[in-house]
Amino acid sequence: MLSARSLFQEILDNDDSFRLFCSIAAGGESQGGWENARIAALVPASERALAPRISRHGADEDKHGRIFNALMKKRGLQPVDVPADTDYTMLLERRGIGLPHEKLKSDEPLTVRDIVTYLAHSRVTEQRASEEMELLRRHFGDHPDLGRAVRMISRDEDNHLAYCHEELLRFAAAGHGRAIQRTLRECALAEIRVYRDVSLAVMSHMGRVLGWRRPKTALLAAGIRAVYVYERAVGWRRMVSLRMPERRDALGGPATVSPEFA
Repeated sequence: MLSARSLFQEILDNDDSFRLFCSIAAGGESQGGWENARIAALVPASERALAPRISRHGADEDKHGRIFNALMKKRGLQPVDVPADTDYTMLLERRGIGLPHEKLKSDEPLTVRDIVTYLAHSRVTEQRASEEMELLRRHFGDHPDLGRAVRMISRDEDNHLAYCHEELLRFAAAGHGRAIQRTLRECALAEIRVYRDVSLAVMSHMGRVLGWRRPKTALLAAGIRAVYVYERAVGWRRMVSLRMPERRDALGGPATVSPEFA
């Protein structure tokens, strides 16, 4: 029977599919680390107090990239090039979601509206990351090789999501509520399309590596498209709500990592 656990176990048990999975994950996390570092460096003067939290966010993403690379190294594997159709962060940028890299590569300070856009984009993508890592933690949190990494990354993603909620609510109280809701909706609707496309691409690449038969790939593709239909109808709404998190100032300290993944 097909299940999230059985599918990931199949990927985990094969060196080539595991290397592809970790390479895709490491590439996305490292890209997120660079983006957050640049945003922290360009924060407008009126929001300089936010810079350390943005830096912490970026440091966590860099850490996650190192963790995935360490998992490959532990099995004697080298990263592979990430297929373009699986590059989640770049595909989002091409759809105009988040801050364009051209802006981040300049030395021009960002505006408060730019920071609101960044936080709204992060609130949507961190929702996805938190949910995916919770799924992995539920099935593999006690795994002898993956468990520690999965638990660490899942905890970080939850903190990132909490931070986005708290900061967006602060900006909403300062008069940016309409812009926040508009940006959240745009980001959410674009993200679910990109997530569908990337999921189909990853499934296709994994299918070739693992030799999946056509009925299996067709069933998986149908499942991915069914999720998209649900998210397009109502599921996207979970990505745009805001509530004060139980844990306040979730990114108020330095990034931490086990020496195993340093």
